[in-house]
Amino acid sequence: MKEPQPLRSLPTSEVHLPRSPLAQVVAQVRFPPILAIHGPETVAGFQEALRETYPHLSKHQVHTIDLAVGPTPNVNQDVVWRLADRERDPRWQVSLGAGFVSLATTGYDSRRNFLGRLRAVVSAVEETFRPADAQRLGLRYIDRLTGDAVEHINDLVRPEILGIMRPSGASSSALAESIAHVMTEAQFVARNDSRVQGRWGVLPPNATHDPDVLEPIADTSWVLDLDMFTSVPQPFTSEDLLTTATSFAECLYWLFREMVSEEFLSFYGGEPCSP
Repeated sequence: MKEPQPLRSLPTSEVHLPRSPLAQVVAQVRFPPILAIHGPETVAGFQEALRETYPHLSKHQVHTIDLAVGPTPNVNQDVVWRLADRERDPRWQVSLGAGFVSLATTGYDSRRNFLGRLRAVVSAVEETFRPADAQRLGLRYIDRLTGDAVEHINDLVRPEILGIMRPSGASSSALAESIAHVMTEAQFVARNDSRVQGRWGVLPPNATHDPDVLEPIADTSWVLDLDMFTSVPQPFTSEDLLTTATSFAECLYWLFREMVSEEFLSFYGGEPCSP
Protein backbone atom coordinates (compact mmCIF):
# COMPACT_ATOMS: atom_id res chain seq x y z
CA MET A 1 0.00 0.00 0.00
CA LYS A 2 1.33 3.42 -0.93
CA GLU A 3 2.19 5.99 1.71
CA PRO A 4 -0.88 8.22 2.27
CA GLN A 5 -0.60 11.70 0.84
CA PRO A 6 -1.80 14.80 2.72
CA LEU A 7 -5.27 16.04 1.86
CA ARG A 8 -5.18 18.43 -1.09
CA SER A 9 -7.53 20.90 0.55
CA LEU A 10 -8.25 24.12 -1.30
CA PRO A 11 -9.71 27.43 -0.11
CA THR A 12 -13.48 26.99 -0.32
CA SER A 13 -16.03 29.79 -0.06
CA GLU A 14 -18.40 29.26 2.85
CA VAL A 15 -22.09 28.82 2.07
CA HIS A 16 -24.27 30.04 4.93
CA LEU A 17 -26.87 27.45 5.94
CA PRO A 18 -29.79 29.11 7.77
CA ARG A 19 -30.94 25.69 9.02
CA SER A 20 -27.47 24.30 9.64
CA PRO A 21 -27.37 20.75 11.07
CA LEU A 22 -24.25 21.54 13.12
CA ALA A 23 -24.89 20.06 16.56
CA GLN A 24 -21.57 20.87 18.24
CA VAL A 25 -18.28 22.64 17.50
CA VAL A 26 -15.35 22.22 19.89
CA ALA A 27 -11.80 23.56 19.97
CA GLN A 28 -9.30 22.38 22.57
CA VAL A 29 -5.70 23.29 23.39
CA ARG A 30 -3.64 21.10 25.71
CA PHE A 31 -0.58 22.33 27.61
CA PRO A 32 1.74 21.06 30.39
CA PRO A 33 -0.25 20.79 33.64
CA ILE A 34 -0.39 23.92 35.79
CA LEU A 35 -1.52 22.92 39.29
CA ALA A 36 -2.30 26.52 40.23
CA ILE A 37 -5.36 26.27 37.97
CA HIS A 38 -6.99 24.22 40.74
CA GLY A 39 -7.12 27.31 42.98
CA PRO A 40 -9.85 29.98 42.67
CA GLU A 41 -7.41 32.79 43.44
CA THR A 42 -5.34 31.95 40.35
CA VAL A 43 -8.36 31.40 38.11
CA ALA A 44 -9.88 34.75 39.09
CA GLY A 45 -7.84 36.67 36.50
CA PHE A 46 -8.86 34.26 33.76
CA GLN A 47 -12.51 34.61 34.73
CA GLU A 48 -12.30 38.39 34.76
CA ALA A 49 -10.86 38.47 31.24
CA LEU A 50 -13.89 36.54 29.93
CA ARG A 51 -16.64 37.38 32.43
CA GLU A 52 -18.46 39.87 30.22
CA THR A 53 -19.04 37.23 27.54
CA TYR A 54 -19.29 34.18 29.83
CA PRO A 55 -20.72 35.46 33.13
CA HIS A 56 -21.68 32.13 34.71
CA LEU A 57 -18.86 30.26 36.49
CA SER A 58 -19.08 26.75 37.92
CA LYS A 59 -16.57 24.32 39.41
CA HIS A 60 -16.66 20.60 38.64
CA GLN A 61 -14.85 17.57 40.03
CA VAL A 62 -14.06 15.09 37.27
CA HIS A 63 -12.59 11.62 37.56
CA THR A 64 -10.27 9.95 35.08
CA ILE A 65 -9.13 6.33 35.07
CA ASP A 66 -5.55 5.46 34.11
CA LEU A 67 -5.37 1.81 33.03
CA ALA A 68 -1.67 1.90 32.13
CA VAL A 69 -0.26 2.07 35.67
CA GLY A 70 0.06 -1.35 37.34
CA PRO A 71 -2.57 -4.09 37.61
CA THR A 72 -5.06 -1.84 39.42
CA PRO A 73 -6.65 1.14 37.63
CA ASN A 74 -5.51 4.50 38.99
CA VAL A 75 -8.41 6.92 39.54
CA ASN A 76 -7.47 10.60 39.37
CA GLN A 77 -9.59 13.54 40.46
CA ASP A 78 -9.26 16.86 38.68
CA VAL A 79 -10.93 20.24 38.87
CA VAL A 80 -12.53 21.74 35.76
CA TRP A 81 -13.80 25.32 35.73
CA ARG A 82 -16.62 26.11 33.32
CA LEU A 83 -17.64 29.57 32.12
CA ALA A 84 -20.91 29.83 30.21
CA ASP A 85 -22.94 32.47 28.41
CA ARG A 86 -26.04 31.53 30.41
CA GLU A 87 -26.78 29.49 33.51
CA ARG A 88 -29.22 27.02 31.94
CA ASP A 89 -28.78 25.36 28.55
CA PRO A 90 -25.67 27.36 27.61
CA ARG A 91 -24.95 27.82 23.93
CA TRP A 92 -21.30 28.78 24.52
CA GLN A 93 -19.05 27.25 27.16
CA VAL A 94 -15.38 27.56 28.10
CA SER A 95 -13.77 24.73 30.10
CA LEU A 96 -10.45 25.11 31.89
CA GLY A 97 -8.50 22.28 33.52
CA ALA A 98 -4.96 21.94 34.83
CA GLY A 99 -3.71 20.94 31.38
CA PHE A 100 -6.26 22.15 28.84
CA VAL A 101 -8.69 24.82 27.76
CA SER A 102 -11.62 24.33 25.39
CA LEU A 103 -14.36 26.32 23.72
CA ALA A 104 -17.60 24.55 22.77
CA THR A 105 -20.83 25.75 21.21
CA THR A 106 -24.18 24.46 20.08
CA GLY A 107 -24.92 27.86 18.51
CA TYR A 108 -22.23 28.12 15.83
CA ASP A 109 -23.08 30.87 13.36
CA SER A 110 -19.85 31.62 11.50
CA ARG A 111 -16.18 30.72 11.34
CA ARG A 112 -15.21 34.35 12.00
CA ASN A 113 -17.21 34.50 15.23
CA PHE A 114 -15.97 31.15 16.53
CA LEU A 115 -12.31 31.90 15.83
CA GLY A 116 -12.67 35.36 17.36
CA ARG A 117 -14.03 33.83 20.55
CA LEU A 118 -11.27 31.21 20.52
CA ARG A 119 -8.67 33.97 20.25
CA ALA A 120 -10.09 35.65 23.36
CA VAL A 121 -10.05 32.39 25.32
CA VAL A 122 -6.50 31.47 24.33
CA SER A 123 -5.29 35.01 25.03
CA ALA A 124 -6.79 34.83 28.54
CA VAL A 125 -4.88 31.59 29.21
CA GLU A 126 -1.68 33.03 27.76
CA GLU A 127 -1.83 36.20 29.84
CA THR A 128 -2.96 34.55 33.08
CA PHE A 129 -0.97 31.31 33.20
CA ARG A 130 1.87 31.59 30.64
CA PRO A 131 1.91 27.89 29.58
CA ALA A 132 5.29 26.62 28.39
CA ASP A 133 3.84 25.50 25.07
CA ALA A 134 0.78 24.03 23.37
CA GLN A 135 1.14 20.24 23.20
CA ARG A 136 -2.01 19.52 21.20
CA LEU A 137 -4.57 21.56 19.29
CA GLY A 138 -7.83 20.10 18.03
CA LEU A 139 -10.87 21.44 16.20
CA ARG A 140 -14.03 19.35 15.84
CA TYR A 141 -17.27 19.84 13.89
CA ILE A 142 -20.23 17.49 14.43
CA ASP A 143 -23.26 17.59 12.12
CA ARG A 144 -26.42 15.66 12.99
CA LEU A 145 -29.12 15.10 10.35
CA THR A 146 -32.61 14.13 11.46
CA GLY A 147 -36.16 13.75 10.12
CA ASP A 148 -36.58 14.30 6.38
CA ALA A 149 -32.81 14.65 5.96
CA VAL A 150 -32.31 11.02 6.99
CA GLU A 151 -35.07 9.92 4.62
CA HIS A 152 -33.28 11.74 1.76
CA ILE A 153 -29.72 10.90 2.81
CA ASN A 154 -28.97 9.37 -0.61
CA ASP A 155 -29.47 12.81 -2.17
CA LEU A 156 -27.59 14.78 0.47
CA VAL A 157 -24.36 12.80 0.91
CA ARG A 158 -22.02 11.55 -1.80
CA PRO A 159 -22.31 7.82 -2.65
CA GLU A 160 -18.70 6.96 -1.76
CA ILE A 161 -19.27 8.34 1.75
CA LEU A 162 -22.52 6.45 2.31
CA GLY A 163 -20.94 3.11 1.36
CA ILE A 164 -23.23 0.22 2.25
CA MET A 165 -26.12 2.60 2.84
CA ARG A 166 -26.14 3.44 -0.88
CA PRO A 167 -25.28 0.16 -2.58
CA SER A 168 -24.73 -0.08 -6.32
CA GLY A 169 -25.85 -3.69 -6.67
CA ALA A 170 -29.27 -5.19 -6.11
CA SER A 171 -27.80 -7.92 -3.89
CA SER A 172 -26.55 -5.31 -1.41
CA SER A 173 -29.80 -3.36 -1.39
CA ALA A 174 -31.41 -5.78 1.07
CA LEU A 175 -28.55 -5.18 3.50
CA ALA A 176 -29.00 -1.41 3.32
CA GLU A 177 -32.69 -1.72 4.11
CA SER A 178 -31.90 -3.64 7.31
CA ILE A 179 -29.32 -1.23 8.78
CA ALA A 180 -30.17 0.08 12.24
CA HIS A 181 -26.71 1.32 13.18
CA VAL A 182 -23.60 1.79 11.07
CA MET A 183 -20.56 3.94 11.79
CA THR A 184 -17.64 4.42 9.42
CA GLU A 185 -14.29 5.57 10.78
CA ALA A 186 -11.36 6.94 8.78
CA GLN A 187 -8.23 8.92 9.56
CA PHE A 188 -6.86 11.28 6.93
CA VAL A 189 -3.32 12.60 6.71
CA ALA A 190 -3.23 16.39 6.44
CA ARG A 191 -0.49 18.97 6.06
CA ASN A 192 2.03 20.02 8.71
CA ASP A 193 1.87 16.73 10.65
CA SER A 194 -1.84 17.04 11.38
CA ARG A 195 -4.59 14.43 11.03
CA VAL A 196 -8.35 14.37 10.59
CA GLN A 197 -10.31 11.73 12.46
CA GLY A 198 -13.63 11.21 10.69
CA ARG A 199 -16.65 9.22 11.86
CA TRP A 200 -20.01 9.11 10.13
CA GLY A 201 -23.09 6.96 9.88
CA VAL A 202 -26.58 6.16 11.17
CA LEU A 203 -27.45 6.14 14.86
CA PRO A 204 -30.68 4.58 16.15
CA PRO A 205 -32.94 6.47 18.58
CA ASN A 206 -31.47 7.15 22.04
CA ALA A 207 -27.90 6.38 20.90
CA THR A 208 -24.70 8.36 20.48
CA HIS A 209 -21.24 7.57 19.17
CA ASP A 210 -19.58 9.84 21.78
CA PRO A 211 -21.50 10.70 24.98
CA ASP A 212 -18.95 13.38 25.93
CA VAL A 213 -19.96 15.69 23.09
CA LEU A 214 -23.26 14.50 21.60
CA GLU A 215 -26.34 13.75 23.65
CA PRO A 216 -28.68 10.98 22.46
CA ILE A 217 -31.96 12.04 20.90
CA ALA A 218 -35.27 10.20 20.45
CA ASP A 219 -35.00 10.01 16.66
CA THR A 220 -32.87 8.14 14.15
CA SER A 221 -30.04 10.39 12.96
CA TRP A 222 -27.12 10.49 10.55
CA VAL A 223 -23.95 11.96 12.07
CA LEU A 224 -20.84 13.44 10.46
CA ASP A 225 -18.03 14.00 12.97
CA LEU A 226 -14.77 15.56 11.71
CA ASP A 227 -11.97 16.15 14.23
CA MET A 228 -8.69 17.72 13.07
CA PHE A 229 -5.70 17.78 15.40
CA THR A 230 -1.95 18.08 15.75
CA SER A 231 0.21 16.80 18.58
CA VAL A 232 3.31 18.68 17.44
CA PRO A 233 4.25 21.15 20.21
CA GLN A 234 4.14 24.83 19.28
CA PRO A 235 4.51 28.12 21.14
CA PHE A 236 1.53 28.97 23.32
CA THR A 237 0.74 32.31 21.74
CA SER A 238 -2.69 33.39 20.60
CA GLU A 239 -1.38 34.41 17.16
CA ASP A 240 0.31 31.07 16.46
CA LEU A 241 -2.61 29.02 17.75
CA LEU A 242 -5.17 31.03 15.80
CA THR A 243 -3.15 30.62 12.63
CA THR A 244 -3.24 26.84 13.11
CA ALA A 245 -6.93 26.81 14.10
CA THR A 246 -7.85 28.88 11.04
CA SER A 247 -6.04 26.48 8.73
CA PHE A 248 -7.85 23.59 10.44
CA ALA A 249 -11.24 25.25 9.96
CA GLU A 250 -10.54 25.83 6.27
CA CYS A 251 -9.42 22.22 5.75
CA LEU A 252 -12.40 20.77 7.61
CA TYR A 253 -14.83 22.88 5.60
CA TRP A 254 -13.22 21.73 2.35
CA LEU A 255 -13.50 18.10 3.51
CA PHE A 256 -17.13 18.62 4.52
CA ARG A 257 -17.92 19.96 1.06
CA GLU A 258 -16.17 16.95 -0.52
CA MET A 259 -18.48 14.64 1.42
CA VAL A 260 -21.87 16.29 0.88
CA SER A 261 -23.77 17.15 -2.30
CA GLU A 262 -25.09 20.43 -3.68
CA GLU A 263 -28.54 19.20 -2.63
CA PHE A 264 -27.31 19.19 0.97
CA LEU A 265 -26.63 22.92 0.79
CA SER A 266 -30.03 23.65 -0.75
CA PHE A 267 -31.82 21.39 1.74
CA TYR A 268 -30.51 23.48 4.63
CA GLY A 269 -31.29 26.82 3.01
CA GLY A 270 -27.97 27.62 1.35
CA GLU A 271 -27.81 29.56 -1.88
CA PRO A 272 -27.01 27.39 -4.93
CA CYS A 273 -23.32 27.39 -5.78
CA SER A 274 -22.14 28.97 -8.98
CA PRO A 275 -21.00 26.44 -11.57
